[in-house]
Amino acid sequence: MPLDVPLDVPPDVLPLAAETRPAGGAAIGEVLLATAIGVGLTVLLLALVYLHRTRRTTVLTRIGDRLGSATGVPAWVAVPTVLTTISLLTALLGMLWDISLHIGVGRDEGPLANPAHFLILFGLFGVFAGGVLACAMPLDEKPGPAAVHFLRGWDVPVGGIILTAAGFYALLGFPLDDVWHRMFGQDVTLWGPTHLMLIGGAGLSIIGLLLLEQEGHGGLSTDDGDRKVGQTARFIRQASAMGGLLLGMSVFQGEYDFDVPQFRLVLEPLMIAGAAGIALVAARLFMGRGGALAAAAFFLVIRGVISLIVGPGFDEIMPSFPLYLGSAIVVELLALSVPLVRKPLAFGAVAGVLVGTVGHATEWGWTQFTQTLSWNSDILVEGTLMAVAGGVTGGLLGALLATGLRRRLPRPAVARSVLVGSLVVLAAAVANGLIATVPDDVQATFDIEDVETDPRTANITVQLDPADAVDDPAWVQITAWQGDGLVVTELERTGEGEYRTTEPVPLHGTWKTLLRLHDGRVLTAVPIYLPADEAIGEEELPAEDGMTRAAIPEVEILQRELKDATGSLWTISNLVVLACTLALIATISWGVGRYSRRAGVRDPYADTSAEGLPEGAPAPVDDPAHGAVRR
Repeated sequence: MPLDVPLDVPPDVLPLAAETRPAGGAAIGEVLLATAIGVGLTVLLLALVYLHRTRRTTVLTRIGDRLGSATGVPAWVAVPTVLTTISLLTALLGMLWDISLHIGVGRDEGPLANPAHFLILFGLFGVFAGGVLACAMPLDEKPGPAAVHFLRGWDVPVGGIILTAAGFYALLGFPLDDVWHRMFGQDVTLWGPTHLMLIGGAGLSIIGLLLLEQEGHGGLSTDDGDRKVGQTARFIRQASAMGGLLLGMSVFQGEYDFDVPQFRLVLEPLMIAGAAGIALVAARLFMGRGGALAAAAFFLVIRGVISLIVGPGFDEIMPSFPLYLGSAIVVELLALSVPLVRKPLAFGAVAGVLVGTVGHATEWGWTQFTQTLSWNSDILVEGTLMAVAGGVTGGLLGALLATGLRRRLPRPAVARSVLVGSLVVLAAAVANGLIATVPDDVQATFDIEDVETDPRTANITVQLDPADAVDDPAWVQITAWQGDGLVVTELERTGEGEYRTTEPVPLHGTWKTLLRLHDGRVLTAVPIYLPADEAIGEEELPAEDGMTRAAIPEVEILQRELKDATGSLWTISNLVVLACTLALIATISWGVGRYSRRAGVRDPYADTSAEGLPEGAPAPVDDPAHGAVRR
């Protein structure tokens, strides 16, 4: 199922455009202008906070009261929630648009020359602003039982702190990204360290919103997240938040959604199952019956709409997306069929196994219809094991989140052990997926049959040497990208080690065309045609009939603009990003734990009975309408 794009762009236009695209950071003028925009927005935000805190304006209170009256939450919850939700959707649209643009045309002429960057920048600033307003808006009140004393007469909600931290972490990725490019060149991949800061901060900010709403309800009510009469609006907001968490956790799969993954295929089922485990298990445990399905439905609607906007709407490459319905169904069925829902960690672990097996099988089938590089037998065993690892760790993390929101966290030692253990296993699984080998004896000979000469396109026959270089490959395909479009075509096997294209591929202009091989741990590529690139001092690598070229690491072609990144500077830079990431995770863990401890109406660490409830506590009553346990 190749991705077809017009190949009739005038060849004399694209090289001129490529020459204007820097390969090591933006022009100083654009950096200064972008910095000025950020500083200006921050000044306006702080000025608004000052006027509100000194009671020189009541505009925030008036807006908040109007929004809050419709949703039943205080003004300091309503305004940040609406602002952050709109901002996250804006940033998500900008991010998927940005990925599509980079795949289609390569490097930017500058950060302000890419329209998608404006959506990302304003969206992430909106998340940060939402957190600041959540902290600043409460006047003459303690915003929830877990509030933190900031200054005299000024207490801030824990959810606001997490929201601010996540927004700041994401925004910090913007200037660091330019610094990164100046030091190490352009890393044209979603998984660049500073890129992960941008998307990770945005995705994790949803946890701040969930806590903020709980704090807005006072924390001491008997409503632990269960639906009550007249609370349909709240259920919808919670479903949107959990669906938003699923959206945020799914962003990491972006390169697979566009069929240009730069890493082994087994990472995709790991990430899909991990996202499903975190968001769907948390949704079911927190919201009650239907929570997982509601979160999955929200995800599908939003991603479907954004895909249509980016694709047909903006006339760019349209991304696919995971299904998640299979995982949502098995989570719901598990909760209905066994009483493990009253033992959240056990429920999360078992649900994770089902997500990594049954849910994984549904995603396997979904890829056959939505991805050119669909899953096949090459990753059957390892891919399933990775999915189980992702599902179980995600399920445990989702259970911790839900129990924290419902003020029922297990003992600190248990909670910390589960958190750290899950993160370690997840990190180990990711590291396994990143391990790839490049054989030193594989070559490819190309027979090129021109279809058009101006601009040049051709059918290509490939003969691998040795002929048995791949056995049961995940893919043998040709990718052509960054020539104002994308072509991904799997090759048809015509003989022993011989393959042929099923459609013409471009060999002109700024297109980068390469043969890609992935078999087990082998991940390698052979360049077919690469354009001259003055910005990085590279000459054209022409495509010639009968040529033979050796297989090399994919990154040398896909990320041709990278500089040599060896030495202490590379290590130190990665450690800085890692430290920022761990600081954000620690802040979120502290916030969820503080809310659970401070907001509980009983000792959350009391000895529990076989049903997972405190000894001596009233027996739970099953809500027949919603399947949720309440008192």
